[in-house]
Amino acid sequence: MASGLTSAQVAGAKANHVPRRSSRSLSAILRANVFTLFNLVIGILWALILIFGEWQDGLFGLVIVANALIGIIQELRAKRTLDRLAVINEAPVRVRRDGAEREIHPRDIVLGDLILLGPGDRLLVDGEVVHSDGLEVDESLLTGEADPVHKQPRDQVLSGSFAVAGSGAFVATRVGTDAYAVKLAEEASKFHLAHSELRAGVANFIKYITWLVIPIGALLIYSQLHNSADLRTAVTGAVAGIVTMIPEGLVLMTSIAFAVGVVRLGRRQCLVQELPAIEGLARVDVLCLDKTGTLTAGGMDLDQVLPVRDGEPVDEALAALAGLDDRPNATAQAIRARHPAAPDGWTARSTVPFSSARKWSGADFGERGTWVLGAPDVLLRGGDSFDRAAELATTGSRVLVLCRTDSLSGTERGDATVEPVALVTLAQRIRPDARETLSYFAKQGVTVKVISGDNPVAVSAIATSLGIPGGERSVDARALPHDDPGKLGRLLDEHTVFGRVSPQQKREFVAALQARGHTVAMTGDGVNDVLALKDADLGIAMGAGSPATKAVAQVVLLDDKFATLPHVVGEGRRVLANIERVSNLFLTKTFYAIVLSLLVGVAGLQFPFAPRHSTLVNALVIGIPAFFLALAPTIERSKPGFVPRVLRFAVPAGVLCAAAVLLSFWAAHRGVSTLLEDQTAAVITLFLTTWWVLVLIARPLTWWRAGLVGAMAVLFAIGLTLPFVREFFALEPGDLGNDLTAVGISIVAAVMISVAVRLAGTLRP
Repeated sequence: MASGLTSAQVAGAKANHVPRRSSRSLSAILRANVFTLFNLVIGILWALILIFGEWQDGLFGLVIVANALIGIIQELRAKRTLDRLAVINEAPVRVRRDGAEREIHPRDIVLGDLILLGPGDRLLVDGEVVHSDGLEVDESLLTGEADPVHKQPRDQVLSGSFAVAGSGAFVATRVGTDAYAVKLAEEASKFHLAHSELRAGVANFIKYITWLVIPIGALLIYSQLHNSADLRTAVTGAVAGIVTMIPEGLVLMTSIAFAVGVVRLGRRQCLVQELPAIEGLARVDVLCLDKTGTLTAGGMDLDQVLPVRDGEPVDEALAALAGLDDRPNATAQAIRARHPAAPDGWTARSTVPFSSARKWSGADFGERGTWVLGAPDVLLRGGDSFDRAAELATTGSRVLVLCRTDSLSGTERGDATVEPVALVTLAQRIRPDARETLSYFAKQGVTVKVISGDNPVAVSAIATSLGIPGGERSVDARALPHDDPGKLGRLLDEHTVFGRVSPQQKREFVAALQARGHTVAMTGDGVNDVLALKDADLGIAMGAGSPATKAVAQVVLLDDKFATLPHVVGEGRRVLANIERVSNLFLTKTFYAIVLSLLVGVAGLQFPFAPRHSTLVNALVIGIPAFFLALAPTIERSKPGFVPRVLRFAVPAGVLCAAAVLLSFWAAHRGVSTLLEDQTAAVITLFLTTWWVLVLIARPLTWWRAGLVGAMAVLFAIGLTLPFVREFFALEPGDLGNDLTAVGISIVAAVMISVAVRLAGTLRP
């Protein structure tokens, strides 16, 4: 094999610089939080107030500045977490430089590097194969073809594929943004938000509200200018209505909830490679577990070697087979632990590397014979050894058979003579946290499916020992239908444990479950899990898994702790449930402002409050509570229908709030009170009705939630009491009749809001 580049050649070569997908740049974060349509509208309105009104009425502009700063800070915090974890997650690449093998960071690959490959390695750059020892590459992520491709010297390999068997080396011919996978899917290499109901729902709210704000705002401006003799009052009234219509904090709260979720999971060594994957965590109702590396810890121990024929060199053959691979799998590592050195005279003339599809490996050792090691139910067609292997599998051990064969190629075709020589059992290490974690999912209504390439009986034994419901009834996946997704889906719903599942079948399982309406999460650590992880609604990879597995997963458990999964699901549910609460708050405000502006504009009335009034009320019933509610713990399970559910709450609540405010203002305006006293009555009604909406949304009222809503009421009462606060916010509660009428109208409106949202089916218990 070539010696690779020299240090001098590396220094002058083009490096493999590709943007990470786990976070966006600082400039992108600034643009996303500052240069928005709503900020433009708010900026124009702020300028109008500063020109025509009093500076106190421009407080809403400072709120927008604060929102942008908070959003930027939170996203930068999440970016630092993601970038740090992404570096940890990036598996080193083996290259040969200056004649020696070394491991380097993926970004340190340069054009012309000699890159070494083994099973599970992801190809990060394009190149030409210069050495192949049974090298098989899966290009399905690029071509859609699931069958591995045998690679020989001078064959081309493309970034985005991964090695599934054998070993080899290739010379990098295209790196960085010139590589095939980067050019093919450039957007996939950058920060992006995957499709989600939550994100789509918020985007639709924003889009439709924008179209409503334009005509209603124009009507309101015309009405205020036409019916007010005072230009200052007309401008401030119009601005008050338009500003209140804009749910400026909704996008902010969504971003903050996602960002804080990323940081929280990051502290648990959980890398979320796509932020909206957090939403997917909340919707999962089926969790597909690959036994090896998930229920069982990485690695195995060689337990028993049981000869079935006398006089055979069993130990030597095992040691020779285990010593063939420079990158031994878990089975080879377990054998090497007992037989660390390959015996003399066992030189392989030809080899067949292990792959998940074959489920065996072998070598022709010339005069020593041709040997294969693999699954008994794949290599044997019955007999005493087959029956004994099945009996051993019932204990949960992994059972292999060592055989002599007359031809490796014939064994691969299935027409060779294969004679069993010994049975080999490997003890698997059950994760100590597996039982508790599985119990959590059962309580949360998440159905667990154990999908493994191992013997169904052995998988069933482990599932039963962990208390998985239905674990005692295993299914051999080789008997499942391939051409009837409907029947396959029914069988998947009816059974829990599946063995002898091929990599392609794992993918079919995910598709069949999704076709039956399930939201599917798939965990795995091996190269055979890549296709299923990619197709699942949520792919979860183990940190010790293959680089290819970690590359396609949305979530990576960097410390390999299966017990982290409940926290992952819990974080997703927290984000989704809390964003729904916050959306109810913001959109109730939007709808009452729209209705109020529409009624005022059509009727030709003066707007019932000034911008500073809405700033005060919105801060106390929306802004401050939303921060706490968006980040609060919750165990509520996510349900589909986010958009219609929010609308069923916000529309009736907003309409009734608007009607109550307008009625209070109209009742006060009929008397002899001043404009400030009339506006104060309207502000009291606005606060009390929206405060009641906050109470309904905050339920169930735990001690801290009760304290939160109670504190907001106390702050408003203080604002009405302290002279300097009253003067600052232009409040004048001097007419007792107006104020009592406002309170009475608010109580009636609160009752009607409770009834309306209960009838709509959105009131929390």
